[in-house]
Amino acid sequence: MADRFAIILAAGKGTRMKSPRPKVLHEVGGRPMLAWSVALAEALGCKRSVVVVGPDMPALSEAAAKLVGAANVVVQREQLGTANAVDAARGALSGVEGQAIVLYADTPLVPKEAGERAFAEIEKGAGVCVLGFKAKLPNRYGRLVTTGDGSLEAIVEANDASEEQLAIELANSGVMAAPVRLMFDLLKDVKNDNAKGEYYLTDLVGLARGRGLKAAVAHCEERDVLGVNSQAELAGIEHIFQQAMREKLMADGVTMPAPETVYFSHDTKIAPGVTIEPNVVFATGVSVASGALIRAFSHLEGAKVGEGAIVGPYARLRPGAVIGRHAHIGNFVEVKNVTVGEGAKANHLSYLGDGEIGAGANIGAGTIFCNYDGFFKYRTVVGEGAFVGSNTSLVAPVTIGAGGYVGSGSVIVEDVPADALAIARGRQAGKDGWAKAFRAEKSAVKKAGKKPDGAI
Repeated sequence: MADRFAIILAAGKGTRMKSPRPKVLHEVGGRPMLAWSVALAEALGCKRSVVVVGPDMPALSEAAAKLVGAANVVVQREQLGTANAVDAARGALSGVEGQAIVLYADTPLVPKEAGERAFAEIEKGAGVCVLGFKAKLPNRYGRLVTTGDGSLEAIVEANDASEEQLAIELANSGVMAAPVRLMFDLLKDVKNDNAKGEYYLTDLVGLARGRGLKAAVAHCEERDVLGVNSQAELAGIEHIFQQAMREKLMADGVTMPAPETVYFSHDTKIAPGVTIEPNVVFATGVSVASGALIRAFSHLEGAKVGEGAIVGPYARLRPGAVIGRHAHIGNFVEVKNVTVGEGAKANHLSYLGDGEIGAGANIGAGTIFCNYDGFFKYRTVVGEGAFVGSNTSLVAPVTIGAGGYVGSGSVIVEDVPADALAIARGRQAGKDGWAKAFRAEKSAVKKAGKKPDGAI
């Protein structure tokens, strides 16, 4: 197979987004749209990806450099059309041999299979291959004019199309593949004699056919190649992504009573046999093993949930949370960078940050891992089978030994040995009859129309 390369166009200003963030850095499924295109190129086996940005776009250039390397970020100095944008990559791909695919950084959901079909047509001898689809409302798209054998004759932009051509349903996605050397050779002959006065990449089809080369169409679905130009379109793409994830996971054996209320990220991994209750959000970096139950209104990010574990309702798992087999993380419990051992439980109202909880340990309601002194973070270790009573503050660094007990309401600042009891709270004192005398005194003052000093 020939070497593959990708040219990713990201120079659009995105003014309709009305956002200070560059358009293609807006996220779909928790991943910037530009990163979707880079990931597609990697999935297609592209040896290099060149990202074309516009001038004066430092944030985008920096983000692109992190994804593909600074040497593979090039600038389209003037906005003169798609052919001009692709031509900006000429220097970066100078001397390479193989095939190139042109992708768009604001079109994040192109499936790998569609790209493979485009490359396959080039492998079979086509000079150019365009990804096309049947549009429900084709008016804004360029039309793909085909011959009787299905090969591509021409691409006509909607502004330049005749009435007969506007009746064509097969539309142009903009994604195009061709041998690298041929693509840049054809670009030299592109003219701007059209309604917009721009240099269209689509002209490569006619130019290739003029040299006796075949132009082909690889087919995909319209939803695969929808682009983003506004916040509303971004939300629409997000909806398509989420719906596809829900359908895939349910087909794989995940139970969701209200799937339309559950949100996933591009890298969410849910095993068959998991149940997800309504209104759960999976941010990036989450995996959930079979048999786990994620209860309603929970938020998970950068976390691993073990087999048969229960999380929620109203739980928050932050990056570094590792919940062991059959462990329980209950309502209003936040876990950050803590490994929770098999069968351990923290069922109510706790913050567990930076540490380790051993198998079978019990964390009482209102427990706080006091992990931060304003400058540094410290670890808390709770041993296997330990019991931490309610309303306890564990001031890190501190270790509760295996089987140790901590009395409710304690502030623990020293290690607790295994199987020991630690109590750290003030001694309770009592005064018989005090409350009755207090009420009588205050009632008399109030009845006399007076207020004690400092009262409002």
